Amino acid sequence: MANRERNGSVPLDSVSKAIIEQLQEDGRRPYASIGKAVGLSEAAVRQRVQKLLDQGVMQIVAVTDPLTVGFTRQAMVGITVEGDMEPVADALAAMDEVDYVVVTAGSFDLLAELVCEDDEHLLELINKRIRALPGVRRTESFVYLKLRKQTYTWGTR
Repeated sequence: MANRERNGSVPLDSVSKAIIEQLQEDGRRPYASIGKAVGLSEAAVRQRVQKLLDQGVMQIVAVTDPLTVGFTRQAMVGITVEGDMEPVADALAAMDEVDYVVVTAGSFDLLAELVCEDDEHLLELINKRIRALPGVRRTESFVYLKLRKQTYTWGTR
């Protein structure tokens, strides 16, 4: 992707950041409204948004609350891997119930966030599928009791 800095990031000017902030508040906000807020025409906003999407800087998606759509159990699972972590990370990323996978440094090699229908589903996922992956040596589960904050507004300040 063109126009990336050495660390892989895309430089953003203050107008692009302002457009992103507008969309973080409301992903369905009309381009004309965004244009008024940031001082651009509707066409210019449309063009900038498309460029930000094409560069992979942002995505515009619908975010659901798992509890309201029947997924009552969430957990973060720390995973210790023997050998190469990449195949385990790839296998986790391919599971529908896993919405977040990160390679870490520290007590765990990988962290995976799981969204399940109930405790039985969580148990089956961890015990029968995750622990059965070649290379998984140990797991530790952190069951969510209550979500206090979840935000998607980073990257513009």
